[in-house]
Amino acid sequence: MAELPFTLDQLRILKAIVQEGSFKKAAQSLYITQPAVSLQIQNLEKQLELTIFDRGGRKAQLTEGGQLLLKYCERILNQCDEACGAIKDLHNLKGGSLIVGASQTTGTYLMPRMIGLFRQKFPDVSVQLQVHSTRRTGWSVANGQIDLAIIGGQLPPELNEILQVIPYATDELALILSQKHPLARLKELRKEDLYRLSFVSLDSQSTTRKVVDQLLTNSGLDVQRLRIEMELNSLEAIKNAVQSGLGAAFLPVVSIERELLAGTVHKPIIADLEVKRELKFISNPTRYTSRASEAFSKEILPVFASADSPIHNQKKDSANSSFKTE
Repeated sequence: MAELPFTLDQLRILKAIVQEGSFKKAAQSLYITQPAVSLQIQNLEKQLELTIFDRGGRKAQLTEGGQLLLKYCERILNQCDEACGAIKDLHNLKGGSLIVGASQTTGTYLMPRMIGLFRQKFPDVSVQLQVHSTRRTGWSVANGQIDLAIIGGQLPPELNEILQVIPYATDELALILSQKHPLARLKELRKEDLYRLSFVSLDSQSTTRKVVDQLLTNSGLDVQRLRIEMELNSLEAIKNAVQSGLGAAFLPVVSIERELLAGTVHKPIIADLEVKRELKFISNPTRYTSRASEAFSKEILPVFASADSPIHNQKKDSANSSFKTE
């Protein structure tokens, strides 16, 4: 194998210059002298027979060749980081970190309890939760910024070819009314009854609202006929509005478990209308899977899939079902 025309230190310096915007700031961030930075780049340019930086301006600007080198530089350094992490993981799970992702409702109401279960068994593993849209979460998993995630929305088609997508549970969208609402005494409503109700909903421009409307449409409901009397910007605000008698709402069951148990809202059955969809576990099989990621998958997925999990316990107790809206 031919000798490489660059070193890892040179690649680190190149990346630091681009990130910091100058040779001087890069030297400060790496705790070395500016002449040392300049010398390493000069040697790199000589070894590659390539001009990496355009030195005509005040700010360090990459040439076309420099931009090409930077792309591979980032890949190489990322692979080095993964190799170090893999070696560290060979020892044990006493330490280490894990970044998990979820979209809005799952990340707010469901994932924290799943992380809590994991932390009970592996208290030394640091777990960070990032809550974003399904699209952003999917790309973060693909790019290696998130180790794994739980989503309920549709991924961009190009990500389906990159990510491993495992279906493992269903979720539900439920109608809720105030206990003081005239229809709260009924255990079952018809579809036609819904068109006579006043609704509280998320803002019409929000991604979650569009997903909810699509789910209702797919279930045979004409969302254009629903009377939206009030639009709010959070599920918590909608719950409070419903409990105050300001209207009905369709909400994820996982977000109203506490209210159902306390009896502060009424959840009637709607004849011939069942709004459910699939939750999915996503990961990137082309990237290194840490022992923390493997342990999380092993501990959490059986909980989701079991008959006693919050997601699947709907028939036993409607307060223990769950739904994902992002």
